[in-house]
Amino acid sequence: MDEVFRALNDPSRRLLLDKLFVDDGQTLGQLCAHLPSMTRFGVMSHLRVLEEGGLVTTRRQGRTKLHYLNPVPIRLVHDRWISKYTEPTVGAIADLKAQFEGVAPMTMPDHVYQAYIATEPKEVWKAITDGDYTVRYFYGTRVESDWSEGSELRYLAEDGSVVADGSVIAIDPPHRLEMSFHARWDPDLDAEGPVREVWLVEDANGASKLTVELYDAPAQSKTYANFTSGFPYIVSGLKSVLETGQSLPAQY
Repeated sequence: MDEVFRALNDPSRRLLLDKLFVDDGQTLGQLCAHLPSMTRFGVMSHLRVLEEGGLVTTRRQGRTKLHYLNPVPIRLVHDRWISKYTEPTVGAIADLKAQFEGVAPMTMPDHVYQAYIATEPKEVWKAITDGDYTVRYFYGTRVESDWSEGSELRYLAEDGSVVADGSVIAIDPPHRLEMSFHARWDPDLDAEGPVREVWLVEDANGASKLTVELYDAPAQSKTYANFTSGFPYIVSGLKSVLETGQSLPAQY
């Protein structure tokens, strides 16, 4: 967490985070415009510190490099110290987003999350696709699927009711899972229809880099608000289960 606090300990870097919070996926040129008195090299240096802290990640679209926010480091700080004294849902930057370069659909994601997990990719993959794991971090739901392309999937509550369902669009174990996801736990979300999720797992020197991308969720929709507040808890919970064997406090 030293890199996170170092990254936040500068008003210019906090300003860059604020600007990405308002309008994510900006180019270097756009970010430079927010700090007109600073050189391009100076802005690049600040962005490098933010990337080292995991608060900003990038994606290339052709020759353009886009910058995204990542909520997970802030959420981990919250869960380590603040959640003992505040409501579990409090998160100072819960809507921050992130991205990493890699295989992805041609369209740009609506929201992105990223975390580094101290275990092998095959263990992260198991946690994503095994119901005995998801029940421990995915709001108490158990996933069911045969995990073949085109197959159905369901997330079941403890009483067996369907909380969400969808289908496997593409799968490449243990690195990439693309699926549709239709929330059923709320009538408004149900009416808005399914979204598309991409779960990406990459080896990172013996650890794993996990990225979750959200598509087809308009920014003003209830689905967008619900998912962007929920995914930091899910990703942080998965990380906690794999690294410590402990689930995060339940949030419903």
